[in-house]
Amino acid sequence: MLRHEVSGRLVDVGLVGDRLHGFVLAVNEVITNVVLHAGGRGRVLLWLADDSAWCSVSDSGPGIPARFLRPPEVPEAFEVGGRGIWLAYQLCDEVTVATGPIGTTIGMRIVLPKH
Repeated sequence: MLRHEVSGRLVDVGLVGDRLHGFVLAVNEVITNVVLHAGGRGRVLLWLADDSAWCSVSDSGPGIPARFLRPPEVPEAFEVGGRGIWLAYQLCDEVTVATGPIGTTIGMRIVLPKH
């Protein structure tokens, strides 16, 4: 349901095709991490700034361990998990991470097409 909401709002501002689907997938993967690793409760904000759409996903979990804070490497083919943040880095024009013992916020940005 959240994927449809994000997708619909981005279509309204001209994001379509592979870029739209990739960004929505990245947002979904980060939200999935909230469910799996941060207690299942979080906050999603979607907004426009300049020529971009931003989405931030925040939680009140324990934070991301330091070993996962560098840009992720390609996950092994049969590795279980470990693809959410990696996908965000691949599919978004910018990814920001703020994390600590009281929660994490991941920001994702995609440049909108020129009209």
